[in-house]
Amino acid sequence: MVAPVLILFAASTVAQTIKTPPPPRMLAEFSSGLEELAQSASPAVVQILVQRVAPFGRADASAAGFVSEQQSTGSGVIVDPSGYIVTNAHVVQNAKRIEVKILRSDEQGQMPHGHMVTGKLVGLDEQVDIAVVKIDGENLPTLPFLDSDKLRQGQLVVALGSPLGLQNSLSHGVVSATARQLKAESPVVYVQTDAPINPGNSGGPLLDINGRIAGINTMIYSESGGNEGIGFAIPSNLAKEMYERLRKDGRVRRGVIGVIPETITQTLGAGLGLDRDSGVILSDIAPHGPAEAAGLQTGDVVLSVDGKPMREARDFALVVFEHAPGGTLAVEVQRGKERMTKTVAIIERDSTPSRLEDLADYKTALVRQLGVLAVTLDDKVTPILTNLRRLSGVVVAAVPAEYAGLNPGLTTGDVIYELNTRRVGTVDELRAALADKKPGDSIALLVERLGQLVYVTDVLE
Repeated sequence: MVAPVLILFAASTVAQTIKTPPPPRMLAEFSSGLEELAQSASPAVVQILVQRVAPFGRADASAAGFVSEQQSTGSGVIVDPSGYIVTNAHVVQNAKRIEVKILRSDEQGQMPHGHMVTGKLVGLDEQVDIAVVKIDGENLPTLPFLDSDKLRQGQLVVALGSPLGLQNSLSHGVVSATARQLKAESPVVYVQTDAPINPGNSGGPLLDINGRIAGINTMIYSESGGNEGIGFAIPSNLAKEMYERLRKDGRVRRGVIGVIPETITQTLGAGLGLDRDSGVILSDIAPHGPAEAAGLQTGDVVLSVDGKPMREARDFALVVFEHAPGGTLAVEVQRGKERMTKTVAIIERDSTPSRLEDLADYKTALVRQLGVLAVTLDDKVTPILTNLRRLSGVVVAAVPAEYAGLNPGLTTGDVIYELNTRRVGTVDELRAALADKKPGDSIALLVERLGQLVYVTDVLE
């Protein structure tokens, strides 16, 4: 990457002073409003500095199996006065150390300036790209979430954060689109904005003119690598839901109700003899699932879920995605000429990470030197992780947030086969191999990850 260059131009001498008229009233009010918004909102926006261990890219075959220590920066926003911060998962993922730079005034009443404090990862969710970090504090400045369902195209917004490491930077623009779906198979939609967003803005807030969080800035679309006026933020309603679930449980459990929704097209509507050419229809109901138990049937046209109109299949997928297992949904359907509402239970989706964590007892599974919960590869694990290279090893069942700083870069689902060439077939053998290691010693773990063998290395702390 070519380092950015700052070019200074000498000012030319002007023979006479040009008297300019005062700015129009509306322009002056707009400028004043931005100043006030920046002053009130900036103290709640933080810069996040992360030290992590990460593998080299797969494209570099010569470096396959190696990891390196990296430093990066991102942004975050304080949403609770006791120090809870919302940011992106990719900002803090695999972090060994998290430091947070907050803006505050000192006792002499100077202008707010940066103070560094230690951050602790509470939890993260890769699918939505939301994480929660905690810092010590009380009565810290915060920003509230707004209802992102009420965002409108053309609405003025500002982005606050630390683009390219430049703390406390503000840019402004408009909401370009309120629900932009980037992947057809994903239920996640984004707020699109032309407010300039660059690397380092990730995790910072997109605010409305009242200083409320409209979204969490997460990515840009760019062919050049710089800002091209197409940025995306996680809508505040989804970000808030993920924040609350991560703060409570440290992870996000996904829910399902056992249906396949499809968007009604003109052709589909005509072929099925429906009285509509748009909306959502259920093409499949899983046998013995919650939807079947509630009385939903194949061919039901979904009118609303929890009072929200269903215009297309992604609307249905998103509302299920946003709800935690254990709750219910009120699904209003039309069957023929009859309308009815069914209450459907939400059950937990079967997922490898949560299934592995359920096998681990915290007290007996914690391997503190590596910052992981580990279980022995046995007949309870092999149905979850299939087609492994070896028959014995130690499986990483979870990475507890409170020990993430000790983790050398292991992720849930990794299978450890060796430590410094010494084979480890059980959790006890792994602990025995670590027993004679002391802070400052180097370790090299041979790990199977996604079907490949890689070395994960670290210096013990």
